[in-house]
Amino acid sequence: MDSRYVIFDLEATCWPRGREQAPSEIIEIGAVRMDLDRPETKGGSIGDDEFQTFVRPFMAPQLSPFCTELTTIRQSDVDAAPAFPEALGAFFTWAAAEGDFTLAAWGDYDGNQLGRDCRKHGIDNPFAAVPYVNIKKPFARHLKLSRGMGLGGAMRKLGLKPEGTPHRAIDDARSVVRILRAGVLEAL
Repeated sequence: MDSRYVIFDLEATCWPRGREQAPSEIIEIGAVRMDLDRPETKGGSIGDDEFQTFVRPFMAPQLSPFCTELTTIRQSDVDAAPAFPEALGAFFTWAAAEGDFTLAAWGDYDGNQLGRDCRKHGIDNPFAAVPYVNIKKPFARHLKLSRGMGLGGAMRKLGLKPEGTPHRAIDDARSVVRILRAGVLEAL
């Protein structure tokens, strides 16, 4: 497997359970690049090698109050954002800038949502041929857990205090990196 990882997280349109108005679509992409061959990967600050963009939804362009409250993403953030094809292109260009990499996220949702949004927009998924790791699985194996857990639970399990805003893609991607640096890197 590659020594370069792109740890990413997505936020998508959402509504209270049972009140969905349209299929969810991505409204934020956040990512952090990690190179396991670099000594600074195991400690220190995350650094500047990050990607973040909001994405303008088209199926349900008006964010629900529930979504805004959960994510803190404002209507003005998505109104001024690029459409999904442009945002995805920028994300892939950034991710591939240093060569081969493995795409990784906390769970399978994010990788699956990328594919769903590509299909909604009728575009090819540039990440389709990139190896994908659901970090929740090696985390559970590393700690000998019977099953995976949510990101917040994993942080508590490792004694890590939350930083940033939960349910913001860039902050959640940074949290996954913190989990990896807290001794879980070997599990990859």
